[in-house]
Parts: sequence; C-alpha cells; structure tokens
Amino acid sequence: MMNFVKTAFEDDDVLIYMVEIGEKELKDEQFFNKIQHSKVPVLLLINKIYTSSQEEVEEKLLYWKEKVPNAEVTVISALENFNVQGVFDKILELLPESPPYYPKDQLTDKPERFFINEAIREKILLHYKKEIPYSVEIETEEFFESDTMIRIRSVIMVERETQKGIIIGHKGAPLKRVGTEARKDLEKFFDKKIHLELYVKVNKNWRSDKRQLRRFGYNNE
Repeated sequence: MMNFVKTAFEDDDVLIYMVEIGEKELKDEQFFNKIQHSKVPVLLLINKIYTSSQEEVEEKLLYWKEKVPNAEVTVISALENFNVQGVFDKILELLPESPPYYPKDQLTDKPERFFINEAIREKILLHYKKEIPYSVEIETEEFFESDTMIRIRSVIMVERETQKGIIIGHKGAPLKRVGTEARKDLEKFFDKKIHLELYVKVNKNWRSDKRQLRRFGYNNE
C-alpha cells in the first residue's frame, strides 16, 4: 500500500491527508516531510470533530496549521456529513483542466471482475469489524454471461481459520447477507439478473507474500 502512496507523489494534482481530532503527529516522518514540502496544494482534513469540544477543535486547527503551514486545514465529520461537500468543491476548484483521457462514452477502464470484487469487499467493510476487512482479499474465479443472466463464483480469502469462521458466521447468515447485498448492487450495475456464489478460503499470510501481493495488484515491483 505504501508503494502506491509513494507513487501518488509523482503525478498528483492535489494532496489530501486526513487525521482524527485526537492525533498529534504523522506516523511516517518521511511521508510527513513530503507533505510539508509538496509543490501541489495540500488539504489536511481533521475528522471526527463531533467527539470533541469547540475549544479542542479550535486548538487542533491552530496546531495543524503550524505543523503543516503549506496546507489548507479543514474540519469535517464524515459520519455526520459535516463539511464533506465543501471538501469536494475545493478539490474541483484545485484540479487543473486537462484533455479527456478516455472517450466520452467509456465509463471505466476496469474489467467486470474488478467491480464484482469491490462490491463484495464493500459489504465486508460495512458488516465486519476490527481486523477482518483488512485481512480479506476477493478473487472472482468464474464469470459467465448470457443474454439474461450473469453467473459469478467468487472466493473471499482470509489469513486465518478463525477469520474464516467469523466471515461465515452463525449458520452462514453473515456471509449470506454479504452475498445478497452484493448481488443486488451488481444487478443494478450490470442491469441483469445475477447468480452469485461466495466461498471462503484460508490463504495464510497472503499480505506478507510479495508474489501474492503482485498477483492482487498491490505491488508492482
């Protein structure tokens, strides 16, 4: 993931860094230094302000303005949708105009399986807590499309047996909920009936395996 973060500095138009109201330092000093010396606009967002008093919010605003003087510091609450639209408006204002990279009728450069994997991943992020969503990778093994239906077989990979049990859950109900909600979203996306089969598989320590990280697109080295 950090490799992707580093490459973002090479061709970025705007840098956005989000901290929580209780944070005092950036954890990666090298990364912090790049933000401080960025040649492009920097937006530093202070999130979760609803958990603090007005006095503490004002204190944090001053703190981060001194810490990153080249940044425009803004307070937001993603949960309560406070000032989120203002951030979007600011990003649009800062982005330079450029020629289109793709034809106007082309919606995406991603394959179908990418959207299937992301739909399933989204439901896991919504319904599971702690380390589970971040130990999961989705792989769509089969995709068969006819005139009226798409049949999909996808595997949810986890790192440990205990995580597999959590994903499946009591009588398989949590896994079924993920599949049902993902299927409904995919039917809207593809505008076809979807038959989605989900399986859970243990793939031990996949996040520490460079070969597998490359396979899943996380490491281009």
